[in-house]
Amino acid sequence: MSLDAAFGLRLGSLDLDVDLCVEPGEVLALLGPNGAGKSTVLRALAGLVPIDRGRIELDGDVLDAPDDGVLLPPERRPIGVVFQDYLLFAHLSALENVAFGLRARGLARAEARRRAREWLERVGLADHAGHRPRQLSGGQAQRVALARALATDPHLLLLDEPLAALDAGTRRDVRHDLREHLRSFAGVRVLVTHDAVDAYALADRVAVLEAGRVVQQGTIAEVAARPRSRYVADLVGVNLLTGDATGDTVTTATGAVVAIADPMHGPVLLVIPPHAVSLSRTAPVGTSARNVWAGRVVDLDRLGERVRVVVDGPVRLTAEITVAALDALALRPGDDVHASVKATEVVVDPA
Repeated sequence: MSLDAAFGLRLGSLDLDVDLCVEPGEVLALLGPNGAGKSTVLRALAGLVPIDRGRIELDGDVLDAPDDGVLLPPERRPIGVVFQDYLLFAHLSALENVAFGLRARGLARAEARRRAREWLERVGLADHAGHRPRQLSGGQAQRVALARALATDPHLLLLDEPLAALDAGTRRDVRHDLREHLRSFAGVRVLVTHDAVDAYALADRVAVLEAGRVVQQGTIAEVAARPRSRYVADLVGVNLLTGDATGDTVTTATGAVVAIADPMHGPVLLVIPPHAVSLSRTAPVGTSARNVWAGRVVDLDRLGERVRVVVDGPVRLTAEITVAALDALALRPGDDVHASVKATEVVVDPA
């Protein structure tokens, strides 16, 4: 199953013109600032907003092509959608919410309920089948919405900010569960998010939208390596590391040890914001930072009054400092430096 979508539309002040191709089994994340057109892309794919030009094809079947007079209505598209606020029916139980899409497609009540119960069991909510949305936590509601979208066996799964409504603690757990469910889905998946960590953890590839245009595509690593705008640099400029946690330390794939504030165990994802990285010419004395690594400056990139400094060492890091700090340190590519990071500045998520 594959998605080929090259289309344009005008909606209010938004002039959208995108060209997206998603390969079978791939997860594509759409990133971009508010108003860039991310959710509008999903709505066009789902058939909730007609396109003005171009065409949308799923598995070679044309869903929307104005020039050819083709516009398949939403209910006839093999597409499942998980909305940002989930849009569960408040008067229906979790079971009936999941069964709704099946019933809408003509399935008998008994069979729809049987399949819905199977899906609730898959997402770990069999014991909550009779609960209404107000009786569910945010994470549970998200899983019900996902089960409802997947129960109809869609070829394309669309997720609009599926983790945005969750608190930080719940978000980590649900992100892990969502990744496992996405891996088990054989169709095409398109995810809208504003969080680079979600994109890194859930997607194979990203497309960055700004003002209705795709300005960059590639893996998170590829986009982060060469950001083409201030927004992209801010978004993906975080340092992302993976490793295995044992208590209050994490050993990365390269063998470096990173101190963290809260003990954890098992595979983890580490996020270190560039502004949390301090640079010095000599090993810092009397610092409260538990992480200090010697390294070498390999690149400098000035962005306005800030400078991104890439340091290669036991842990490859991007630091963001002011122009004044750069002048005081007199840094040039090839210079030796020490990078320091406080344990409390390291964000840790289960991998």
